[in-house]
Amino acid sequence: MSELLQQLNQELASVAEGARRSLVSISNGQRGAGAGTIWHPDGLILTNAHVVRLHSPRVTLADGRTLSAQVLAHDAQLDLAALRVDASDLPTVELGDSKQLRPGQWVLALGHPWGVAGAATAGVIIGIGPPPEMGMPERELLHVGLHLRPGHSGGPLLDIHGRLVGINTMMAGPDVGLVVPVHVIKTFLRQSLA
Repeated sequence: MSELLQQLNQELASVAEGARRSLVSISNGQRGAGAGTIWHPDGLILTNAHVVRLHSPRVTLADGRTLSAQVLAHDAQLDLAALRVDASDLPTVELGDSKQLRPGQWVLALGHPWGVAGAATAGVIIGIGPPPEMGMPERELLHVGLHLRPGHSGGPLLDIHGRLVGINTMMAGPDVGLVVPVHVIKTFLRQSLA
């Protein structure tokens, strides 16, 4: 049994390490900061709308460069924002299929909680659908059993293969996080950037 746990431990650490290259830190010029995920190598970054709040955000890449970002699209209801930085050949994460996720599957969330750069937390998918406590029956979110904290917002949620399956959004309780699924993000980008 310990050999199996050791293998799982190594694999989750490798998944986190690989995805950190596409994890960015975002400062909105106010007190808070959040995370973002490089979506396209030519500078397209995804984060939460509440992280940027339509301010002029600054993005710090994993290699330490800090760049000004332009807000290309902002949807407060979906809590998504698309940013562009003037950079190319940026590292991205392979996209996963959020529609194939099932309760009980392991996932890993990255971000910068409480200023801890590149932190990871793991848990399982609880369910998929509208959050009952929010009164928004049309909103589709992943419910995950892990600890999301301030600074995880906008960071990637990864499946066990290191593929992006969502963008971390908010806490719904001490052990429940809500995440925008990648298929919702694709629709947002198609409609917003067309």
